[in-house]
Amino acid sequence: MNRRRRSSKQETPKQRFRKNTTFRMNILFFTIFLLFSSLVLRLGYLQIVKGEDYKREIERKEEISVNTSVPRGRIYDRNGEILVGNEPKRAITYTKKQSTKPEEMLEVARSLAELIEKDEEEVTTRDKKDFWILLNKDEAYDRVSDKEKKAINSDETKTKTQRQRELDSLVRDKITEEDLNAMTDEELEVLAIYREMSSGYNYSPQIIKSGDVTPEEYAKVSERLHELPGVNTTTDWERVKNSELAILGNTTTPKTGLPSEKLEYYLSRGYSRNDRVGTSFIEEQYESVLQGQKTIAKNITDKAGNVLETVPVQEGQPGKDLVLSIDNELQKKAEEVVSRHVLAIKNGRNSQMFDRIFFVMMDPNNGEIISMVGKQAYYDQESGRYKVRDRTFGTFQDAYEAGSTVKMATVLAGYEHGAIHAGQTMIDEPLHFRGTSPKRSLFNQYGRVAVTDLTAITRSSNVYMWKIAIALGGGSYVRNGPLAIDTQAIDRFRDSFAGFGLGVPTGIDLPNEAAGQSPAKPDANKILDFAIGQYDTYTTMQLAQYVSTIANGGYRVAPRVVKEIREPSPDGKTLGPIATEVPARYLNRIDNSDGQIDRMKQGMYTVYYNPRGTAYSTFKDTKGYKAAGKTGTAQRNYYEADRNDPWFGKPTINVSHVGFAPYEDPEIAYAILAPNVSSNTGYIPHPNNEIAREMTDFYFELKKQRIEDGEAGPNTEGTLKESSDDTVIREGE
Repeated sequence: MNRRRRSSKQETPKQRFRKNTTFRMNILFFTIFLLFSSLVLRLGYLQIVKGEDYKREIERKEEISVNTSVPRGRIYDRNGEILVGNEPKRAITYTKKQSTKPEEMLEVARSLAELIEKDEEEVTTRDKKDFWILLNKDEAYDRVSDKEKKAINSDETKTKTQRQRELDSLVRDKITEEDLNAMTDEELEVLAIYREMSSGYNYSPQIIKSGDVTPEEYAKVSERLHELPGVNTTTDWERVKNSELAILGNTTTPKTGLPSEKLEYYLSRGYSRNDRVGTSFIEEQYESVLQGQKTIAKNITDKAGNVLETVPVQEGQPGKDLVLSIDNELQKKAEEVVSRHVLAIKNGRNSQMFDRIFFVMMDPNNGEIISMVGKQAYYDQESGRYKVRDRTFGTFQDAYEAGSTVKMATVLAGYEHGAIHAGQTMIDEPLHFRGTSPKRSLFNQYGRVAVTDLTAITRSSNVYMWKIAIALGGGSYVRNGPLAIDTQAIDRFRDSFAGFGLGVPTGIDLPNEAAGQSPAKPDANKILDFAIGQYDTYTTMQLAQYVSTIANGGYRVAPRVVKEIREPSPDGKTLGPIATEVPARYLNRIDNSDGQIDRMKQGMYTVYYNPRGTAYSTFKDTKGYKAAGKTGTAQRNYYEADRNDPWFGKPTINVSHVGFAPYEDPEIAYAILAPNVSSNTGYIPHPNNEIAREMTDFYFELKKQRIEDGEAGPNTEGTLKESSDDTVIREGE
C-alpha cells in the first residue's frame, strides 16, 4: 500500500511535458513583452524627445540674414556739409537656392542675356573653360583617356573629392584656345551673367548688374520676373565721396565683398560675403556705426531646399551718420595752401629729397580737429610735371625730427626735475667738449650772451637747452672737459615729453597711429640732440597735441575727428537726432605749475612779436588777433629712399612750426612739419612759417565773415548743406 502511495506522487511524462511547455511559453511571452516595451519606449523617445528635431529636419527651417542693401551712414563736416554719401542705383540681383543646379542657372542667364547688356571684360580664361565644359560636358570629359582616369581613380592616398578635383583640372587643361575662340559674342555675354550668378552664396542676393542698368532694362526684367526664378529688381547704393580727404577712408564694393584677411571676423558678426565694409580710416574705424542693420528674415524651406515662405524677423535700419569736427571750408583752403607750397619747393632748387608737407589745426580745449592736411608731390609721366596727391594719413603716421619746436617741452622738463628755475639766466656760448667740435646756437656763433628761459625760446638758444640736459643728467659744463652726464637723463626727458603727447600715441580716433621713434641707449651727445629736437621723431599730430597742452594750461586732450553720431536724416534736409555726442577725452595734466606754463606761453609770444624772435618777420603784423608760436629746424640724414638712391644717407633739413591763437584765450592750435626741404643746409626755405601765418589769417577772416553772415557758432538747426566741392569719387575708384 505504501508502494502504491509513492507511485501516485510521481509525475507522469505527460505532466512533465505540459509543465515545460508552460515555462517556455512564459519565457517567450516575457521576451515579446520586453521587445514590445522597447519598441514603445523607442517610439516614445522619437516622438516626445526627438520629435521637434525631426520635424525641423523635414521642414528645414533656416534663419538667415537677407541683404537688403540698406544705405550706409553718411559723413558730414562740422557745419552739415556732406562729405560722403550714397547714390541710389537700379540693380538686378540673383539669389540661388541650395537645390539650384548649374543647368537651371544657365537657362536663367540665357533669358537675362536677351533683356540686358552685360560687359564681358571681367571674364577670365578660367571662366571660359568652365563655361565651355558646362556647354559640352560629355565631349570635355571624353578628352580624358581611360588610362588617365584610371590613374587618378586608383590613387587611394586621395579622397574622392580630391580625385574629382584632379580630374576636373585635367579636363580643363584639355580645352584649347581654338575651343575658346569659337565661343560667340552671345555665349560670352551669357557667361558674363552666369559667372556673377554662380559666384554668390545660397540664399544671398548676388548683384548681376548695378549702376549702369538702363530704365528699359529695369522695366523689361521687372515685367518677366515670373519667368526668371531667383532674379529680382531692386535698389542698390553706391558710396560717393565729395572730398579727396584720405582720412575719410574707403569701402569695399559688393563685387569685392568682405576682405579676405577679416572674413571670419565679419561673418561671425552677421555680415554677408558680398557686403560693403570700411577698409581704412574713418570708414573702417566707425564700421559698426555706419553699416546699419540689415533686414533679418527666416526662410522656411522644404527638404529639397525650396523656399516655401520668408518671414520677416527684423526690419532693416540705415546706418547712423557721422558729423566730423573738420571744417570743410577751412580744410579746402588748407589743402590749397599746402599744395601750393609743396609744388613751389619741389619745382625749386635743392629739392631732390623733398616731397611732402603736413598741417594740423585743432581746438586745444576739446581736441576737435578742425583741419588736417598732408600733401605729397609726385612726377606725372603723362604731363611731364610734378603733381600733388593726398597724404593726410601722414599727419599721424609719418614721424620726423621736429627741431626747435620742442624747446618749450625741454624747458618745462627742466623746471619739473629741478634742473633750472623760472627766470634763470645762463650764458649762451660755444660749448667745447673734449674730442668734439664746438656746439653753438645759430644766433650766437662766437660770443657769450646772457639768456633767460624766455630769451632762450625767443631766440631759439641751443646752448640753453644743452645746459638743461647736462644739469638733468647730473653734470656740469667744463670748457674742454668731457661730456660727463648720466645717460638715464633721456628717460626723465622722455617721461616729461610723453606728458605732452610727444613720443607716445595721441589717442586720435583713427587706426594705425604711429608713436614715432625713440632709439634705445643713446650716448651723451645724443641726449644733447634730443634736447633740441634732433634725435627722437614725432608726427605732426603729436606736435599739435603738444602745443595744445601748452595753450590750454597743461591738459593733454586726445585729438578726434568725429564730433557726433546722429540718427539718419529724416527728410534729407536736416540732420537726424543726436545718438551720441562724442565727449572730449582728457588724458593727463603735465607736472608743471600754471606759472611755469604761462612763462613758456610768454616766450612763444615773443617769437612772433619781438624783433629778435625767429618768426617775427612772418607774424609781426597780424591784424585782429595775437598769436604765439615756435619755429623749428632739424638737421638729419635722408633714409626714406632705397639704398641705391644717390641721395640715400645725405644731409638734409626738416622745418616745423607750432602755435596757438588768440594768445589770451586760445581757440586754435596748429602744427606744420615739412621734412627734407633742402639738400643744401645753407639754403633753407620756410614753408612752415608761411603756412602758419596764411592759415591763422584765413581762420579769423572766415570767422569774421560767418559772424557777419549770421553763420557763426554751432549748427543748432541741423540744416544740411550741399557739398561745396566739385569732387566726386565713387566707390572702387
